[in-house]
Formats: sequence, structure tokens, C-alpha cells
Amino acid sequence: MPSIVLASVSPRRSSLLREWGIPFRIVPPEGVDEEAVTGEAGDVARELALQKALAALAGIAGEDALVVGADTVVTVDGEILGKPRDAADARRMLGMLAGRSHRVITGVAVARTGRSAAVEAESSEVLFRPLAPAEIDAYIATGDPEGKAGAYGIQSGGGNLVAGFRGCYLNIVGLPVRRLVAMLRDAGAALPGSPVDCACRGNPLWRGGEGCR
Repeated sequence: MPSIVLASVSPRRSSLLREWGIPFRIVPPEGVDEEAVTGEAGDVARELALQKALAALAGIAGEDALVVGADTVVTVDGEILGKPRDAADARRMLGMLAGRSHRVITGVAVARTGRSAAVEAESSEVLFRPLAPAEIDAYIATGDPEGKAGAYGIQSGGGNLVAGFRGCYLNIVGLPVRRLVAMLRDAGAALPGSPVDCACRGNPLWRGGEGCR
């Protein structure tokens, strides 16, 4: 059976795969220019996920492996909010999100040598509380926005900024695992055991939607 490779150095994605009992190893994708991909948020997330999966697949030529690429974007007012460049950029992003709803989209790709890659995307809606400037500055000072799309992490200190969400919680964290599990099985993976319980419906911030499918 093919092994599973994660084309990401994100500790959040690695943690989610371990929690679901999915065996994998990490091969960082090389040479992917995230700034070069433009367009609609969903298209950007899917394209970057695919590029990351293919880049890692090229690095393990000759192996029979299912390579998972993922990319998460936050979008509001038609703008894609990626990872903040600095504290000022994080402050700008959080100011845009305060007191409003936005979409979090994660593209997921599964690539295997000699086969067409499968590429899908999951979308969730997140509503932020109104935030005072001092509250935004205090959150930025924790360092939590660094390296996170939209300058927040719902699974960490950024969860205190959220009033509620609709859809898949794990997608907002950075990897819609139920969707990925289905994609891996379709691609030929033999995964142990059964999925863990859905993390969405038991979350006090969940406001409906399909949750973890």
C-alpha cells in the first residue's frame, strides 16, 4: 500500500493527522511561490494545495506515496488575507475581521505518481466579536498571529476573538480531516480504525452547517 506524505511543515496539520491515527511522514514542498498565485479565494487555495503536493511528490521520485498538500486562506470583502508580514499587517487584518463574518477556505490535494491528482476545498464561515484596538494589540503581542492565515488561530488564543462559526472547525484550524480521509481512501490508502468524533458539533462556538463530514 502507498505510504502517506504530508507536504507541510505546519504543526497544526501534523497534530490533526496524529490525533486521527493517520500514519505519515513530512516532506516539505520546495519552490512554491504563494504570492504568485492569484484569483478567487477557493481557486487560490486549491491551486496552492496542488502545487505543494506536486512539489513534495517530485522530491520523492520513485516512491509509491500519497502526497497531501493543503493551503488555507481567509477571505473578506473579496480580499485574500494570508499570513501577516508583520505586526502592522496583522493589526490591519484583525481590524478588517472585527465584528464581521468571513470565510476560511482550505484547499486539499492528494497526488500520486502516475495518476491524476485529486483536489478539493472546504469552506467555513467565522464571525468575530467586535474588538477594541487595545484588544487587538494585546493579541498581537502574544505572537499567536504569526504564520497564520488571517492573523489568528481559532485553536489557540484567536479563539477568544471568535463569536461563532458555521461549518467545519478542523477546516478553520487548517485541515478538513474527514474530507481528506475520504480522498485518501479513494486514492487507495488503507487507514486504520474509525475517524474520531466530529469536533464541530461539540464546540460551544458552532452555529450550524455540515461540520466535519
